[in-house]
Amino acid sequence: MTRAEGLLSKTFELPGIARQNRARSGQGVGLHGDKGRQLNEHTLSMRLERVAARVPVGARLADIGSDHGYLPVALMRRGAIEYAVAGEVAMTPFRAAERTVRENDLDDRMSVRLANGLEAIKPEDGITAISFCGMGGETIRDILDSGRAYLTGRERLIMQPNGGEQPLRQWLMENNYRILFEEVLRENRFDYEIIVAERSGPVLYTAEELYFGPLQMQERSAAFVAKWQRRLKQKEKTLNQFLRARQNVPETKVQALAQQVRWITELLG
Repeated sequence: MTRAEGLLSKTFELPGIARQNRARSGQGVGLHGDKGRQLNEHTLSMRLERVAARVPVGARLADIGSDHGYLPVALMRRGAIEYAVAGEVAMTPFRAAERTVRENDLDDRMSVRLANGLEAIKPEDGITAISFCGMGGETIRDILDSGRAYLTGRERLIMQPNGGEQPLRQWLMENNYRILFEEVLRENRFDYEIIVAERSGPVLYTAEELYFGPLQMQERSAAFVAKWQRRLKQKEKTLNQFLRARQNVPETKVQALAQQVRWITELLG
């Protein structure tokens, strides 16, 4: 077993509802999740464990939208990262992250900053990896786009978008980021995706690859196929509703949905 595998070999739990759309609402996750399980820096959900597994050992991590700071603190406690910044835009989760860091005696190795997006990063931090968890893909895209001045282009981006993966991949392609890893996982009846990318020069993805994920189209994992089987049923139902009320639905919207149904049908065929 490698050092990285050893550091991440334990099983941890956290809430399935965590942090969705937090960047827009400013709300943090509570201290108890489904079935009363306690949430803290010792316990990470399956999806946050998968994100943690993609943070390089020894990284200097910036966790943007860090909420209680559980991800960077858990990694620091395991000795998996060298330094971390926990960035939050809302006061309540910012205070919660400060408390998590203080209670774990990590004040000298972690900085908690109240800042908008990538403004939490300072040049002297020497950040080598940035994580974004539990917010929409369009929100992640907007944070990256508005925070270009804070990126060196050498950071690994580890992203766990709650929807909006297509526009996020579009931004990555347009800004010369190659997708290195993708994964679909299902937790508490929700489908989540993890996307890892690094800037490597010009890259070109097809429209279908931007929609489904270029690596996921190749791998076709069981979770990926099951996700799109569920999505196909939903989109076919919506398309039928659109067609029945066609005069009230813009034609461009109908055609876009019809194209998505064709793509998914071909993918699963």
